[in-house]
Amino acid sequence: MNHRQVPLSAGLYLCAVPIGNARDITLRTLDILASADVIASEDTRSTRKLMEIHGISAGRRPMVAYHDHSGEAVRDRLVAAVNAGKSVAYVSEAGTPLVADPGYKLAAMFRELGLMMTAAPGASAVLTALTVSGLPSDAFHFAGFLPSTQAARRKGLEGLRDVAATVVLYESPKRIHSMLRDVCDVMGADRFVVICRELTKKFEEVLRGAGSDLVAALDGRTLKGEIVVLIARGIGEEMNEDDVRDALVNAMKTMRIKDAATAVAGATGMARRDVYQLALSLKDDE
Repeated sequence: MNHRQVPLSAGLYLCAVPIGNARDITLRTLDILASADVIASEDTRSTRKLMEIHGISAGRRPMVAYHDHSGEAVRDRLVAAVNAGKSVAYVSEAGTPLVADPGYKLAAMFRELGLMMTAAPGASAVLTALTVSGLPSDAFHFAGFLPSTQAARRKGLEGLRDVAATVVLYESPKRIHSMLRDVCDVMGADRFVVICRELTKKFEEVLRGAGSDLVAALDGRTLKGEIVVLIARGIGEEMNEDDVRDALVNAMKTMRIKDAATAVAGATGMARRDVYQLALSLKDDE
């Protein structure tokens, strides 16, 4: 087995777990799950299943459910365990704890009380999507889930429209169609968008293109599974030709010419045809 019993100091261990493929777990997280005195998780059933896959038994160790609806009483119980000299492992249902997942209030309490807390890094849907998207990764802005109501969602998108970084969002399959239409209305139909679905799983899918193209491509189609949406950075309205050239050069480092032109056109408001011709000339110059 790829785990071992290790001595753990009293404290809270925030452990990242796979976002889909069970083998995407670190050896350190396996060691912590095998050794911790208490295991707290967003979903104890999925955590037990993950542990069983890797040959780890909970035995008689307490497994504590800690999720969005958990209150102060549960946090007090975990703090009391650490104060009694015990080690507590905390995992969310998938990915890295606290990244659009429960655990923030728990971690904040440990910091306030000066108790030991550390992290065992690993899988993250945000970074995985950013890696496969082809969008610039030198700067990105993670905005979590947008509001579910259209008015609030559009207001949120307005605030993200001119962010000079790749925007990363989580979205529900039930709202992805309406969210894409709002992106087109608020940010422009040409703004380049990437949809990553079921990352690391059997039916992984990455869709890329202008927002309007994706709206058309998904018309009448029902998506399933976890979805990460990435939106090309906003570059601002006041740009000269040199700025556009620089933006194209950077985009073409990670994207095809057509996709780079679409992304820059969507961010600048320029005609896609003009930006594409400029991109071709830059390619010829190379």
